[in-house]
Amino acid sequence: MTEWLIRPNHSAALEALAVEHERVPEAQREDGAPTTGSVTLASGQQDGSSGIEIGVWEMSVGAMSDTEVEEVFVVLSGAATILFVDEDRTLALSPGDLVRLAAGTRTIWTVAEPLRKLYITL
Repeated sequence: MTEWLIRPNHSAALEALAVEHERVPEAQREDGAPTTGSVTLASGQQDGSSGIEIGVWEMSVGAMSDTEVEEVFVVLSGAATILFVDEDRTLALSPGDLVRLAAGTRTIWTVAEPLRKLYITL
């Protein structure tokens, strides 16, 4: 069963949603003093799957490393790049971009303007 933060037949103003940030752990920091935060909008399981989560995630200016989960996201605001470490390839992000990340992918996120995205993890 999926639990939703928003009620059926209502909307959520994602740009106005308050997101509390925490410092990125030192082991993940690549440049600057970035912070991240997220708000879960829905989570649960359907059809015996491992679970789904829908939410809003933000990162402040700076760079951090990460290992990704299976995810699809839409950039709502900001500007950043994602370096796919094992592919030595960089993807530029801007508002409106739709991105799919594969589980286990090693990345380095470099944020030039505070980034906000709507994500769905599987």
